[in-house]
Amino acid sequence: MSGHGGGGKHGGHGGGGKHRRGGAGEESMVPRAEFRSYYGRPVLKPPVWEWKVPAYLLAGGLSAGAALLAVGADLTGRPEMRRSCRVGSFGALLASSYFLIGDLGRPLRFHHMMRVAKPSSPMSVGTWILMSYGPGCSLAGIAELVPRTWLDRSGLAGAVKWAARLGGFSAAAVAPALASYTAVLLSQTAVPAWHEAHRELPFVFTGSAAASGAGLAMICAPPAEAGPARRLALLGAATEIVASRLIDRRPQFETSAFTHGTAHRMRRASECLTLGGACAALTLGRRSRAAAVLGGLALLAGSGFQRFGTFEAGVASTKDPAYVVKPQRERLDARESEGGT
Repeated sequence: MSGHGGGGKHGGHGGGGKHRRGGAGEESMVPRAEFRSYYGRPVLKPPVWEWKVPAYLLAGGLSAGAALLAVGADLTGRPEMRRSCRVGSFGALLASSYFLIGDLGRPLRFHHMMRVAKPSSPMSVGTWILMSYGPGCSLAGIAELVPRTWLDRSGLAGAVKWAARLGGFSAAAVAPALASYTAVLLSQTAVPAWHEAHRELPFVFTGSAAASGAGLAMICAPPAEAGPARRLALLGAATEIVASRLIDRRPQFETSAFTHGTAHRMRRASECLTLGGACAALTLGRRSRAAAVLGGLALLAGSGFQRFGTFEAGVASTKDPAYVVKPQRERLDARESEGGT
């Protein structure tokens, strides 16, 4: 990444002078090391994940946000919004499952992830969250795809309606966990940028999921039914942007990966698009279908840029040894200073 190399930009990387050890007054004759790695290799191995992982993060969040809106639309008599959110949530679930399974080293062994349940493992917990969410979401989505005329002729319309409603409630109960657990999963890795942003990432991902689900509803439902979606868009956009800015302002060096290079450009694009979508929801999108569609597309695109930008920041922080060496050196110096006082 430009501006994040082994010297220059990071200031204070090296320094060939002497420095004191502890409080005994002794001076080391060994110069402080530069931020270099063995034969130019990264200190940490960069994630081997490809584009399917951030796409999975996006699709899972979209499914969760749409599932929540579908329940609200069902309870308040908004049939077009209910249908679009149920079908959209189901479609996003299928896409996220494809991205997740496709990124595994051996996709056919996906079922092995369900053999154990380890509360201490974010991956295991996430697998079971997805398995708990999937049946209800699928039931509600498939029910909306069954031809209404066939249901009426068969006399199953009432039963399918209540089955879909129960499935929707089941999915909505798990949706907040689905929207946020991926942030916990990333922050529990050794990747410096993700790990240091562990307090804010769940809010970023949850807000992004809410904004994307609202964007889908604004696109597919008429403005007269999309009032709850517009309000959720404002709440999700505010949560995402505030939490993202808090990451940018953290004093820790590791989070500077979010504010440089490709990751920075993606996250700034995300902020502009999300703000634009929220403004459309607040103003013209209340009456104009065209403005609502454009605002919804902006919210979906903003959520995508946020997930890909977060992913890129993590990868960048593993490629530059400074993100590992400098924090370790600062902690060592702090301990030495405490020992000398």
